[in-house]
Amino acid sequence: MIKRIFGIIFLLLLLSPIILYVSWFFSSEKQMDVLILDKTVLETKTQEHISLSWLLINEKYNNKNNQPHNHKIDYFGFFPNDSGLYKTKDFNTFNEISLDSLVSNSDMAYYTDLYGIYDGEWYERYPNVAPYKNNKIDNSMEHTKKIYGGMTHNEFLLLQKMKKKKKLIITEFNVIASPTATNIRREFEKEFEMQWTGWVGRYYETLDTIKNKELPKWLKRNYLTQHNHKWPFHNSGIVFVRDDDKIEILENKTHLEIELPIIHTSNIYTKKYNLPAEMKYPFWFDIIATNTNNKVVSTYKLSPNAVGRALLKQYGIPETFPAAIEHDSTDYKFHYFAGDFCDNPIGLKSAKFKWIEYINIFFYQSNAQERISFFWDYYRPMMKVILSDNYQTINKL
Repeated sequence: MIKRIFGIIFLLLLLSPIILYVSWFFSSEKQMDVLILDKTVLETKTQEHISLSWLLINEKYNNKNNQPHNHKIDYFGFFPNDSGLYKTKDFNTFNEISLDSLVSNSDMAYYTDLYGIYDGEWYERYPNVAPYKNNKIDNSMEHTKKIYGGMTHNEFLLLQKMKKKKKLIITEFNVIASPTATNIRREFEKEFEMQWTGWVGRYYETLDTIKNKELPKWLKRNYLTQHNHKWPFHNSGIVFVRDDDKIEILENKTHLEIELPIIHTSNIYTKKYNLPAEMKYPFWFDIIATNTNNKVVSTYKLSPNAVGRALLKQYGIPETFPAAIEHDSTDYKFHYFAGDFCDNPIGLKSAKFKWIEYINIFFYQSNAQERISFFWDYYRPMMKVILSDNYQTINKL
């Protein structure tokens, strides 16, 4: 009997991928045209909007031509070909009539990372492309010339038109920080009643510059210049960068009791979006403030000790600030995620398995820097509800 039970369990495990795929394959398709703008696409895997693509595929939201979502072509922005060539496709040359038509044909807009592409990282990734052909370079960790990036007037204008049409708008870090022009950022802030403080931040597993090659060279150079040429950091910690290149760093144990930001969600939104009450966040974020017309869904909380608290106070950095805000009422629907929420290390192959979220929980890593749990426990459940609510609204279900 025991052998039979184990045999059945083994057979179910063996067949589970087939069962999950077949269940996904025969699940119902839905049509909802999503306008995606992504300007930070270094490779065709489209990392900066991959999480949204995963949701659209998994939930079987087809485009306006009733075709399944294709993450490589179903967006506006920057299009590399993985060999050093690229093209751009956007609506910056559209006239008023063309913009109105685009808005009418779209059910929602999602602006992901508009930071863009810079020649240092581009030519380091594709060294055989002029002007650096056959030359070894290492500029990806430096400030270099912009190839493409930042929000333009037409891109802001489209959001205004989407708002007037009461169509869903989702934006996230980095849509109004550098290199977006100040006047465009101010218009966006006024339109959606929120403000960027000028600060962005990121958790790093180690601040030791010998061990951590992801620490930008300009970051260390600016910090040394601003802090008597001293770099005393070896532990993990949070780096803060202001729009004037001011750098401040809080190191674990030296300044922090908990090494990374924790996202706290109130009870009303844990129920609305199926979110955990607490969620660690180990990637890029921006520090924003919002007017009362927007509701704060989740809040970042830093955990400084007395020394760290004094540093935060000195530079006007709050200990708590919004992680996700929304305006969800009859006049318009708007979400802002104050972090690189759509950029998570997931593969699109898993999107074609129904109920896959109940299996992936067993493969979480335990280290602080992993981001896969953020996708499965925070981004996926919240976006699933947002997409479903929008689909029901446009179809008046």
